[in-house]
This record gives sequence, C-alpha cells and structure tokens, in this order.
Amino acid sequence: MADAMLIAPCTASTLGKMANGIADNMLITTYLSMKAPVFVAPAMDLDMYSHPSTQHNLDTIRGYGNRIIEPASGFLASGLEGKGRMEEPELIVDALDAYIDTTTTGHDLQGKRIMITAGPTYEKIDPVRFIGNYSSGKMGFALAEECLQRGADITLIAGPVHQTCSEKIHRIDVESCEEMYQAALKCFANSDAAILCAAVADFRPDSVADRKIKRKDNDLIIRLKPTHDIAATLGGMKKDGQRIVAFALETNDEETNAQRKLEKKNADFIVLNSTRNPGTTFQSDDNQITIISKEGRKAYDKKPKTAVASDIIDELVNRL
Repeated sequence: MADAMLIAPCTASTLGKMANGIADNMLITTYLSMKAPVFVAPAMDLDMYSHPSTQHNLDTIRGYGNRIIEPASGFLASGLEGKGRMEEPELIVDALDAYIDTTTTGHDLQGKRIMITAGPTYEKIDPVRFIGNYSSGKMGFALAEECLQRGADITLIAGPVHQTCSEKIHRIDVESCEEMYQAALKCFANSDAAILCAAVADFRPDSVADRKIKRKDNDLIIRLKPTHDIAATLGGMKKDGQRIVAFALETNDEETNAQRKLEKKNADFIVLNSTRNPGTTFQSDDNQITIISKEGRKAYDKKPKTAVASDIIDELVNRL
C-alpha cells in the first residue's frame, strides 16, 4: 500500500475531474481508489489558476482531505508572469518528507483535543456595513488540517471566510467577536490546547443602527469600544497541562510587541509575523514567522502556510 500519492503537475482539467469524480483516465481512477493521503501541486497559467471555477475545485478537493501544495509566482509557459507555476520540486519533496516524518513517528497528537480560531470577525455598524479586516483564514485552516493529520480531535471556530475543511473537523461558524468569544469559552475548558489564529477585530461600534445609515453632509462619527480579548481571557483560565498558542501581526517593533503579548495573554508561545514581509500576511498563501517564547526565539524562512502549520504544531507537540 502506498504511503502517499502526489499529483504534480496538476492541471486545471485534472482538478475539475478530481473535484467531480470524472474517472475517464488512469490518473483519476487511481486517485478515486487511493486510500493514502493525496498531495496536489497545481500548475497552470495565472488567469486559469485565479478563475473562480479553479478556486472552487481547489476548495472542493481540499474539503475531501487532499493536501494542496500551493503554486509559486514566476515565469509561466504562456510568457506571462504570476501565480500558477508549480512549486519547486525540492519544496514539494520537503512537504512529503514532513508528512512522512510525522506518520513514521506516529500520531503525536492522538487523543488530544485542540481548539483553533481562524479568520476575521465582523462587527456590525448597521445592517449592511461592518468593521473587519482582510484575514482569509488560510493559516488557521492549515493548522486545523495539520492537527487532524496528527490524530487530534479538532474544534475550529471560524469567522466569515470562504475556506473549506475536512469533514472530521468540528467546525463552528461565527461572525462577531462576541460569538467567537462565547464559543471559545465553551470549548476551551475541555481542550488540551488552544491555537488562537483568528484576526479578531479589536473594536466594535458602541451602538448598531437598525437601519442603513444614509450619507449626509456632515461627517459620520462612530463611537467605538473594545471587543473581548479572547486570548487574555483564556490565558487567565488556563489550567495545568493546557497550552495556548497566540498570534501577533505587527507593523513595527515586532519582537518587543510580541514579548508583551506573550506575558499579557499568558501564552506558551507567540507566532509572530510582520506586514513588512510582503506576501506573507492577509490573503497570502505563504507566511514567514518567528516563534517567541520565554525560552527565546526561533526564526523561520518564508514558506507555504501548510508548511508553516507543520512548524507551529511541531513546537506545540514539544510542549504538550
């Protein structure tokens, strides 16, 4: 029996057939019969890759439990330049090695209950407007899939995002900080660890209009008040044996701010990234992190968020 199946390069046509079970060639019949995990490395022109049907097919096969090795940006066969170039072979091998390393050492999170928050929150101004941010939820969903593959029981509390996840993940969809806060409080008490990856809006309107606010000549003034500090609240609740992983996205004084957050949230470590590293934050498929803890710092190279998820969970496993 195979340990894994790799489809590389994976064309837009193959993606469509995988998503819809069109078994008209040997590759798809093998895929549909495969018991082992499947890794997919898409490769196509940038416009084909960004087309909504291709993105829908990627979300569909990701929901089946397949692992997507995101394409890189670069020179394409069409002569254009952009995202769609198959990831470099050595990085594809790295992704396979990381998976095999995990499986050969066993499911190191077997029996553990992990709570993960992901995506943004939306704080209503009126029935049609909100305060929010650009978070796509990709990092949080990658973490959920990584924990699932290592044997954990996952509860994923997701803000309003378009991501899909494996059916074995218990997903709770929320919109506001208040909803995420209540779900997290309920779940954390019975969790071995919480990974707080969501980009929760820090402020919400003091009052919400029940009708659409109309444009007027005078400036609109919206009074804001802080939302719940979910990480700090859970940090205050943390019992012996429980672990908290918090995230910090900074624009300046990154490590100083992360150290403060580490103490304030009573976290075991902070996953830090910076807006000064282009292509590694909101909406991106890549990330570049530094792990900050009381023991020091660990800096990592830029890599796909799926690979970053493996680095983060390796650090968590060492602490559980």
